[in-house]
Amino acid sequence: MEKDSERAKNKPPAYGKMVTILSMDGGGVRGIIVGVILTRLESYLQELDGEGARLADYFDVMAGTSTGGLVTAMLTAPNELGRPLFTGKDIVPFYMEHAPKIFPQPQGWFNLLPKLPKLLSGPKYDGKYLHELLRKLLGDKRLHQTLTNVVIPTFDIKKLQPAIFSSYQILSDPALDAKLSDICIGTSAAPTFLPSHHFVNEDRNGKETEFDLIDGAITANNPTLVAMTAVSKQIVNNNPDMGKMKPLGFDRFLVISIGTGSSKQEEKYNSRKASGWGIISWLYDNGSTPILDCYSESSRDMVHYHSSVVFQALDSQDKYLRIDDDTLEGDASSLDISTKANLENLVKIGEKMLKNRVVHMNLETGKYEPVPDDITNEQQLERFAKMLSEERKLRRLRSETLKLDSN
Repeated sequence: MEKDSERAKNKPPAYGKMVTILSMDGGGVRGIIVGVILTRLESYLQELDGEGARLADYFDVMAGTSTGGLVTAMLTAPNELGRPLFTGKDIVPFYMEHAPKIFPQPQGWFNLLPKLPKLLSGPKYDGKYLHELLRKLLGDKRLHQTLTNVVIPTFDIKKLQPAIFSSYQILSDPALDAKLSDICIGTSAAPTFLPSHHFVNEDRNGKETEFDLIDGAITANNPTLVAMTAVSKQIVNNNPDMGKMKPLGFDRFLVISIGTGSSKQEEKYNSRKASGWGIISWLYDNGSTPILDCYSESSRDMVHYHSSVVFQALDSQDKYLRIDDDTLEGDASSLDISTKANLENLVKIGEKMLKNRVVHMNLETGKYEPVPDDITNEQQLERFAKMLSEERKLRRLRSETLKLDSN
């Protein structure tokens, strides 16, 4: 078993055969589903490589939006020993403890008060607990300190353009080397739910840059393609870490993309209802926020659609795994219902997703359909864990061989 000191730095793709990417969707409290799946993946890696194995040891890029961005930071920010602050199995307990305080549920007679006036007067939650929690957890740690490359999308509402915090970009754009706490607060600032986030970042050259951030889901609720593009840009720029990989060599990408579930109930919304909606109805309809649902679902599905086309065209479906569920109902499909019952149910949903058969997107209908082979998501995760372990061992072997040759 490797010692923790031997895991200090990942060897780059130039030493191996693949680029490895882990992507995590946004989804508020549904991030607990991601935690369930990551727990299983990390356990497979530990069976192969020892209890000290951590997810950050195996991925060249970890990407996350909103709640997925928070998980990304938790898994890649270093502790005092230079290892990840959190393990995969820490994620679910984190959500169980803190989600009810981030999204406090109304009690007693407050339940009877209409919710619409609150939505019209300001965000549903003040975000104070989340902000204090992230600053306490992440301290002054900055983007350049993560233990592997990360990509966290946000949207700058002042500039009306995406602000993507990428480890790869901080050399060319030092302004992006912000505190991880500020990045996480920004990517999770979902309109109507949490307040937007303004901060000023001073880079290593002393230059100050202002950011006015809202939810990363406005940019990419599913950040898979953002991560793939970040890698492709490095190949185009001849980054030596990428070796001889081609700019569009996606057949050498290994991608695990984890969704947080959604509701595809055909009667949740329809054109007959929406045709008469004004601003208020688009912001609030029977406990939901239709405009946000439409944006996030469209972003999420289009990314999976394009990813599916790419990997199918290259006959590389065996290196792309999307785990998701579009059959959530009731409270489970909410971003912010943090009751104990709902959180426990989300854990069960994550466990059920692991037992479900692997699904691919039907490129004609856009719906998830089981693959012909009778293989479950957890079986596929185990197979991916073996590929990740073999890739890491290959990189370390080639690195040691080159070091010996140079001596």
